[in-house]
Amino acid sequence: MNWKTYAGKMENFKREMITFAARNREKFPFQARHMIEIIPALDIIGGKCVRLTQGDYGRKTVYGDDPVEVARRFADAGLRRLHVVDLDGAKAQHIINYNVLERIVARTALEVDFGGGLKSDDDLRIAFECGASMVTGGSIAVKSPAVVASRIARYGGDRIILGADVRDGKIAVGGWQETTEQDLMPFVEGYMRQGIRKVICTDIGRDGMLGGPAIDLYRAMLEEQPGLYLIASGGVGTLSHIEQLAQAEVPAVIVGKAIYEGRIPLDGITRLLLQK
Repeated sequence: MNWKTYAGKMENFKREMITFAARNREKFPFQARHMIEIIPALDIIGGKCVRLTQGDYGRKTVYGDDPVEVARRFADAGLRRLHVVDLDGAKAQHIINYNVLERIVARTALEVDFGGGLKSDDDLRIAFECGASMVTGGSIAVKSPAVVASRIARYGGDRIILGADVRDGKIAVGGWQETTEQDLMPFVEGYMRQGIRKVICTDIGRDGMLGGPAIDLYRAMLEEQPGLYLIASGGVGTLSHIEQLAQAEVPAVIVGKAIYEGRIPLDGITRLLLQK
């Protein structure tokens, strides 16, 4: 069976399950005013699926030897998006794990946003040619704003995602090793004026800690920029944390460690998706 046929069968299965869920809604207790997009994270070092705690390469946990197989499990659960970070590339300042990206796109129907080491035009070209639907830029948006502006003009604001990693209200760069003097809100607002619509905002102090997301921060961002497609990242450890973000009308959330450690089971995510 090829992957297009497989994806079609999964869509039929999901439609049948949606009908079932509608008839048995008491078995699916998740309720929120707004359905949030759930995006699993897949970080790569040495061709393996890993997670770092608070961005520290010295606090690395390996969760899978085959990122493609991990991605397939996400697709089987009904997820549509995947956030892939080339941590080797981020460290080396150029794309490295593009072959993993290419295999994920070829063997799943997931829409992938890709980041890590996309410093040059060639890096960006390789990422798109290997199948990335979107790319994420964080440090480069601080250090080379003219480069990011040219990328927005060339590829459009829907394909370039702004990475806004924040510590105590200030933007952090360089793998979170350097905290700048740039305040979060003006940084985001400036890029929205240039056409950016999607922003991944990671609260560094919460990343990998599973203690809950920065709800107040995200509410403030959405109040100040109502047209923002905000992707929350950092701190999500339970399904109730996702519900809290949904109730705050945050459009999307990236979930990583909580899935890999079984705190948020994939069948629980499937039940949430059936509410759409």
